[in-house]
Amino acid sequence: MATSSTDPASGSPPVAIVCVGMAGSGKTTFMQRINAHLHEKQAPPYVINLDPAVLSVPFESNIDIRDSVNYEEVMKQYNLGPNGGILTSLNLFATKVDQIVNLLEKRAQPDPQKPDRAPIDKILVDTPGQIEVFVWSASGTILLESLASSFPTVIAYVIDTPRTASTSTFMSNMLYACSILYKTKLPMILVFNKTDVKDASFAKEWMTDFEAFQAALQRDEESDALGGVEGAGGGHGGSGYMGSLLNSMSLMLEEFYSHLSMVGVSSHLGTGIDDFFEAVEEKRGEFMRDYYPELQRRREEREEQRKAARDKELGKMMEGMSVDQQQQQEQGQQRAAAAINDDDDEVDVASDDDSDDSDEEIKKEGLQERYQAAMGDNENSIVADASFAKYLHQQRQ
Repeated sequence: MATSSTDPASGSPPVAIVCVGMAGSGKTTFMQRINAHLHEKQAPPYVINLDPAVLSVPFESNIDIRDSVNYEEVMKQYNLGPNGGILTSLNLFATKVDQIVNLLEKRAQPDPQKPDRAPIDKILVDTPGQIEVFVWSASGTILLESLASSFPTVIAYVIDTPRTASTSTFMSNMLYACSILYKTKLPMILVFNKTDVKDASFAKEWMTDFEAFQAALQRDEESDALGGVEGAGGGHGGSGYMGSLLNSMSLMLEEFYSHLSMVGVSSHLGTGIDDFFEAVEEKRGEFMRDYYPELQRRREEREEQRKAARDKELGKMMEGMSVDQQQQQEQGQQRAAAAINDDDDEVDVASDDDSDDSDEEIKKEGLQERYQAAMGDNENSIVADASFAKYLHQQRQ
């Protein structure tokens, strides 16, 4: 049996980096930057594009969903809108996930026919901008679980830093990241993109210092009272119920922040990319240390459930076979008994036929006796010359 590529004893397997993020967060540009960075380091990654609606991507993909699924035709054939077309395209593409994993596993191993080609160390996966389509759909779950079953998998959640400057939008992004983390059950890196426009130091401070977030929330409430504008020194922090809700959520997410790595990058300038890959290596080790045993345990549970289901079906089949055998034996005994009864019936039928013949003869004899009695013993009489039919005619009259 082949050793799994995620077995720590088999060496260092390639890490799969799945980039997710809201539309407009700079996710595709970030993919281009990290792809170019790895090519510059003479370690080209294996790139997968899972966005069927994109017209063009600024990087070359090894596997592109657009080569297998025609997004526009899917919308026409199934009468769908843009989001429905993306979801259905992913569902159709998910049927090929086993082929994708097989290709990745082959590329992760040295090729005897091409000794100059080094095995891949990074797998980059670009996802649709409609983040809920990938994260919450069945096809997205299948793709993620298939990757995680063979390779260490890390979620890179790309955040638009300038649009997260207010406490309310920051908390919304954190809640979304929290839901993705617990939905995928995979290590996550928060990538605060566009740091060339807005520095991400405030986000790191809010994540590590509760009092700093409280102070920022207070400033946003005061800015709201003065009619402030979001992104221009605060605003939209909320007051009353909203302020209380943000306070409570910041306390709740304190434990959540401890499980995350946070990096600030600029996809435009290329700053922070080294920090991102350092975080990836850290999450790779975390996956192998914490997530891999849990993944193995869940896999063994599923295997036990499948085995129990197979044993149950096998038991039903064997029980059905034993019932069939018993029925066949009973039917054989019934046929044997029926054969004996048939022999008896043949004898009875013969005797019945004899009795029927004798009854007819008795009737004939009785009728003949009555005929002779009516004729009398005088054979020379005129009535003696009459036929038996004439006598019957007289009897009817």
